Amino acid sequence: QVQLVESGGGLVQAGGSLRLSCAASGRTFSSYTMGWFRQAPGKEREFVAAITWSGGSTYYADSVKGRFTISRDNAKNTVYLQMNSLKPEDMAVYYCAAHSPASGSYYYTDNYRYWGLGTQVTVSS
Repeated sequence: QVQLVESGGGLVQAGGSLRLSCAASGRTFSSYTMGWFRQAPGKEREFVAAITWSGGSTYYADSVKGRFTISRDNAKNTVYLQMNSLKPEDMAVYYCAAHSPASGSYYYTDNYRYWGLGTQVTVSS
């Protein structure tokens, strides 16, 4: 069992930066690939980024590539999402999630076993 709690969301002007954190409980955190997703009002939840258990591989949605960086600190049971050059279209609730082992692609919500409750990111233009 893994419990996830996101933090770091807030209001920022377009062009600004935020760093989201996701704190995990559970001894097995370091064995999970972790992902960030987001959901804007009226839209489906979409993939943002993922990082493998060792941090050796990362994956990004095209819409955030070059602006967002995912990282993790297994000693602190925490995964981060550094968001730079924020745009109004980045505004959403951001969720972190733990990928179900051997379930396939990191890009699909159905392949994630545990989810946090989300943190709101608001970008003003």
